[in-house]
Amino acid sequence: MRQISLMRSIVTVGGWTLLSRGAGFVRDIMMAAYLGAGPVADAFNVAFSLPNMFRRFFAEGAFNMAFVPMFAKKLEGGEDASGFARDAFNGLAAILIVFSVIGTLAMPWLVWAMASGFAGDARFDMAVAFGRITFVYILFISLVALLSGVLNAHGKFTEAGFVPVLLNLIFIAAMLIAVRMGWDMGMTLAWTTPLTGIAQLAFTWVAAHRLGFRFTPRWPRLTPDLKRLALIAGPAVLAGGVVQINLLVGRQVASYTEGAVSWLVYADRLYQLPLGVVGIAIGTVLLPDLSRRLRAGDSQGGQDSLNRGAEFALALTLPCAVALMAIARPLVQVLYQRGAFGAQDSVNTALVLAIYGAGLPAFVLHKVLQPLFYAREDTRSPFRYALWSMVLNAGFAVGLMPLMGFAAAALATTVAAWVMVWQLWRGSRAMGEEARLDAQSRRRIPRILAASLVMGGVVYLAHWAFAPWFSVDYWRYLALAGLIGLGVVTYFVAGTLIGAFSLTEFRSQLRRR
Repeated sequence: MRQISLMRSIVTVGGWTLLSRGAGFVRDIMMAAYLGAGPVADAFNVAFSLPNMFRRFFAEGAFNMAFVPMFAKKLEGGEDASGFARDAFNGLAAILIVFSVIGTLAMPWLVWAMASGFAGDARFDMAVAFGRITFVYILFISLVALLSGVLNAHGKFTEAGFVPVLLNLIFIAAMLIAVRMGWDMGMTLAWTTPLTGIAQLAFTWVAAHRLGFRFTPRWPRLTPDLKRLALIAGPAVLAGGVVQINLLVGRQVASYTEGAVSWLVYADRLYQLPLGVVGIAIGTVLLPDLSRRLRAGDSQGGQDSLNRGAEFALALTLPCAVALMAIARPLVQVLYQRGAFGAQDSVNTALVLAIYGAGLPAFVLHKVLQPLFYAREDTRSPFRYALWSMVLNAGFAVGLMPLMGFAAAALATTVAAWVMVWQLWRGSRAMGEEARLDAQSRRRIPRILAASLVMGGVVYLAHWAFAPWFSVDYWRYLALAGLIGLGVVTYFVAGTLIGAFSLTEFRSQLRRR
């Protein structure tokens, strides 16, 4: 079996994701300063979320969960992986072209479905106008997701990892040009969206071409492999639909409070940093790795991959989650509060961020546990679990809205995420040894949690001492950096003392090929 270094690959994907999220923060800080949390920001955020929502529906959250295991197994078995990928590319492109046209024509209904609270004010018309420009992005980015799956299965994580960095760099450049030229910022952001999709598709197309894959556009043909892919992807598409319905419910609840959609989006960006760097990186690497190990009959290697991935995920995620809850207000205040983004916007965004923080480990554990099912081409079980989570999410969001307002959407998301983890864990009990925690994980995970709680207590107490500096220009960045630095040092000292992790072992794993 062709070996892929798990830790090296996770660090590679995570590093590029960290760079992307860093560029994304710069993008969001600029958007917050230029647009604040006002009507234009709300309208663009809804318009931009539409193609991204369906992208997760069709590509990353569904199609790729079926495509990557099949493609990886064909690579491992020496079958015609190139022909299969080419047929899948053309089939997906045909579906998405039709869907893009329908979605653009149906934009008023899509906006209403996303944010019915916009109806009757200027946000609705702006969101429809922006949406008709941005929606074609789904075509480009979904094909990018398929090409990235091909690259990842070959262990080419750097090329696929650069794609989201490219998006954020283009957005930053567009906003700088718009300010200099006096362009309307909302329209600039809308037109930039499809341009980034074209650039991302061109980049991944060239990277796949260098591997020897030729994705020549042609009329799609329904082969036996594509029929099997459709059968496997069907439940995953439905599961992706359930997840997007959860997001839709949250945005509907938020849309009845002006600015709330943007508060949720800005908070989402912050907690997406550790989720993207850790969770997405691990899910990206684990799925092809487990698929190929299953094909090779390497159950011991599969168990080791799952356990080391889970340890690494929790070692980075648990302290981040505790920190997001303990110091949400200074994080938002320092990173976002400027220009049109005021003090009350900071308070509301920090509340959402703290609630999301409590669910961060659950979102990451989804990425660790789901490959156990998808590597076995089992997409039906995650679909059933997602249905139960959807019902719970809708009940919490709508039921608590009169009591909590927009914050009900965030709480519902967090509760549903933990219920999904419990279902995935329970469902994996019927699998083999590769789905079990080994002795090392059972020993280390509780210690990681203990070290994280110690760190959380220290930074929570320390942030009061730093409080006077958080509202002072320039000094507030140093104050936040000092607070974060204190947390990092505390966590690593506590973790090392109680044996939560071994840096020597981690370095050894990085050197493995």
